[in-house]
This record gives sequence, C-alpha cells and structure tokens, in this order.
Amino acid sequence: MAEVGSPTRDDIFTDNERWGDLNDWNRTAVALHERGGIHRIERDGFQPFWAVIDHRAVLDIEKQPELFTNGPEPVLNTIESREARGMDIKTLIHMDAPDHGKYRRLTNDWFKPAAIRRLDARLTELSQQAVATLESAGGELDFAVDIALPYPLQVILKILGLPEGDYERMMMLTQQLFGGEDPDLQREELTPEVVAEVLMDFYGYFTGLTAERREQPTDDLATLIANGRIDDAPMPDLETLGYYVIIATAGHDTTSSAMAGGMRALIENPEQLDKLRADPSLVNNAVEEMIRWTAPVRHFMRTATADTEVCGQRIAAGDWLYLSYKAANLDPKVFEDPLRFDIERPNADRNVSFGYGVHFCLGAQLARNELRNLFSHVIPRIETIELAAEPTTMKTTFVGGHKTLPIRYTLTPTDGER
Repeated sequence: MAEVGSPTRDDIFTDNERWGDLNDWNRTAVALHERGGIHRIERDGFQPFWAVIDHRAVLDIEKQPELFTNGPEPVLNTIESREARGMDIKTLIHMDAPDHGKYRRLTNDWFKPAAIRRLDARLTELSQQAVATLESAGGELDFAVDIALPYPLQVILKILGLPEGDYERMMMLTQQLFGGEDPDLQREELTPEVVAEVLMDFYGYFTGLTAERREQPTDDLATLIANGRIDDAPMPDLETLGYYVIIATAGHDTTSSAMAGGMRALIENPEQLDKLRADPSLVNNAVEEMIRWTAPVRHFMRTATADTEVCGQRIAAGDWLYLSYKAANLDPKVFEDPLRFDIERPNADRNVSFGYGVHFCLGAQLARNELRNLFSHVIPRIETIELAAEPTTMKTTFVGGHKTLPIRYTLTPTDGER
C-alpha cells in the first residue's frame, strides 16, 4: 500500500492524450483507488495539486464551499496558459459566496421541474427527429455527430430563444471552447491567444443579442440574462457573457457526451440493451447509470482556505484540489464492480456527475429528461446494432466525451411496414 498522499506517477489527470482511451482511463482510476482516495500530483508545467478520487471525500468537499472555494481557478490549466490568458470570463463555476447565490437565483426558476416540463413537447419532437434520422440513414451513421450533438444544442437554442439559423455557429463555438485541447476540434494550435479569440467570438455574438433583447424583450432566457440585475444594478459585461456561455456550452457538450457514451455502453453490453428493450420502465435508472459511466464534466478544482484534512491527508491553506467526478463514480467502496455497466445498478443515482451542494448543476433535471426522452424513443426501434468502426473520444481534461460513434443497425418495422 502506497503512503497516503504520496505522489503518483500516473498522468491521467494532466495528460489530455490519456482521455483518448476511456476504458484504459477507467481501469487506471480503479487501480488508483486501491492506493488511496487522494493523490499528490506534481507535473511539469502545472501547479502541484491533490487529486481527490474518493466518492465520500468529493461530497464532503462540495458541502463546504467556504473551506474549499471555486476561486481563483476552478479548472485545471497549465501555469503558462494561466499567466498568458488575456481575457477572463466569469461564470457561475468561477464564483463563490455571496456572488454565486445572487447570480444563480437569477435563472433558478427556469430550471425548476415545472419549467422543465414545458419543454417536454420539444424534447419529444427532437426524439422523433432522431428516429427519423435513423430511418433515413439506411442502417449506418455516426450516432455522436448525427444525433447526440444536435439534440441538446437544439434544446439550448429553444431555451435561449435563438434562431435555428444560428445552429452551425453555436455548434462551432461550443466545440472549440471545450474541445480546444483536442487537435481535431481546435481551430488551430492551442494557445492562450486562440482561447481568447474563441471567447471574443462568443462576446461578439452575445453582445449583439443583449442589445437586441434590451430593446425588444421577449419571454426567453436570453431576455432574462440581458436584463438581469444584481444588487439593483445591471450585470457587468463579463458576467453577462459568462452567463450566456455557461448556458450555451455546459448544457450542450455535457448532455451530448452522455448520450453518445450511453449508447456506446449499451452496444458494448448487449445484455443490458436487451433488458432495456424488454422493460422500457428501466430507462430512468439506465440514464443514471449512463451519467455515472460517462461523467462528461471530468473535474473541477477547489482551493483550500484553511488548514484541514482530506482522507487523512493534511491539506494546507492555499492548496489546490482536483475533484475527479469521473474517478469518484468508479469508487469500488460505493459502486460494486464499478467497471461493469449495469442499468439495474441499485445506487446508480449516487453518481456525482452533476456535482453536489451549492454548485450542483443547474440543468441536471433537463439533462436527465433529454436522455430519458431520446432513449425512450430510439431503443424500441432498434432491432440490431453494432459498432461500424472504432469510436473516438475527445482528448480533453475538463469536459468531453465521444467525437465519433459510427454504428450499423437495423430497425424494427413500423405498423405501416408490416
């Protein structure tokens, strides 16, 4: 047994290339659990930090936002990128009390169950469009590109009140922002200047939208953000931009990653697909297991504000902690046989993919509803399905999932085809 807190030689937290093979990443994470729930990470180019992989410890840290703050850096970046960054964006994930509560309350009602239910008709329409895509594709398509990517982005466009004509631009910007580390998704070699350029594209788009919604307000979320007030004053420009960005990107890339990853898990575990096909009522729990399995938000960083302990390891004030949601979802002390994808797992809903506490994901219920609706429509139509080629995944350390998921399938005939 390694000494608690001793540096680990593994680089699954800092090396974006390691995310190109999710099965290998998962196996490595489970092996790390055998050595302890917290690990010291010291890598060239990075500020040293503690990687917290223990499920209970992640929850305990999330429950103490004053002891473990989001600021000053809530996401893992190299020292060089942090120092060279020319434009800082401020979203909910960058905020601590009291700002976080004030800004979150601004849109909280939009994501309550009653408000989310108003989108049910749109979700059903999109699910039916996904089935139609399967029908017209002739038995082979890329599930990640053709179905999982467009579905949640169309939902976000609906919530923000953006025209469908802006779909391609929003798709490009969200992919470039979260996929910047991946050579297939970045617009060019990743530099702090390129990241700032992507943010400026967002800024230009949403500055125009803000002016439009202030002059001609409607009943959409973009209008609420554009006219939002904090402490009886208009939101500052960077905070306004940050709100748009977190809604447009987090609600898109995370959900699409869970959709594609969930479908791959069903394909690679055909007995689970058979269970879901035989008993559609399992879809709710199946979605929780997909969310546990994929954990699209791979981590967040926290900074200790005082001396404390985590998993028996002394933590000093100012220490940086990496909360690994992906690894916490593979904690064998909580999830029996964590490398098994099991849609009947009795505690699948104990996953920490949406975070916990005051920073629990604002759109968690919407994401669940999207997944349930899509799979409730698609699974009954699938007669056979297999991988048509090797899938690829985003080589990104923060948010990510599948870039491609080529599938070959046959569909059950409709009543008119029988």
